[in-house]
Amino acid sequence: MTSAPDTSRLRAPARRVARAAVTVDVLDVDEHAALVADAAAGAVVTFAGVVRDHDGGRGVDDLRYVAHPSAADVLARVVAQVAAASAVDAVAVSHRLGDLAVGDVALAVAVSAAHRAEAFAACARLVDEVKAQLPVWKHQRFADGGAEWVDCP
Repeated sequence: MTSAPDTSRLRAPARRVARAAVTVDVLDVDEHAALVADAAAGAVVTFAGVVRDHDGGRGVDDLRYVAHPSAADVLARVVAQVAAASAVDAVAVSHRLGDLAVGDVALAVAVSAAHRAEAFAACARLVDEVKAQLPVWKHQRFADGGAEWVDCP
C-alpha cells in the first residue's frame, strides 16, 4: 500500500546527510540536532545510545569500541540509504570509538522531517541498521573482573 503524497509541504524532502561519522570524539546529541535543522522540518527526533552500567545481569565498569577500517564507509552507505528511502529533510549519525565510561554517548542520531511519524521511523531505522551493519566490536569490562567482546555484525 502506498501512501498519498504529502501535500502539506512546499518542497520535496531534502534527504540530506548532514553527518555520517565514526570518531573518537565525544558525541553531543544537541549538536547533531542542530546539524539537521531545516525550515521545512516540523519534527526533530534524536537518539542517544548511552553506555549503561549493566549487561546480562553483570555490572559494567566501562567499555572500548574498536572498528574495522571499512566502518566509516559502511556508516556513510547505511545513512545515505536510509535517508534516500525516507521522507526526511536531514539526518546526522555518529558512532564513537575508543574507551567510554558509563553514561557516555556511543551512538548519536538526529533526524528532521516535516512530520513526527517520518522522523521517528527514520531514526529507529537508522539505529537498527547501524547496529546490524556497522563493523564495530565492543569490549566490555565487568565489575567482577571479567570481560567480553560483543556486537559485531
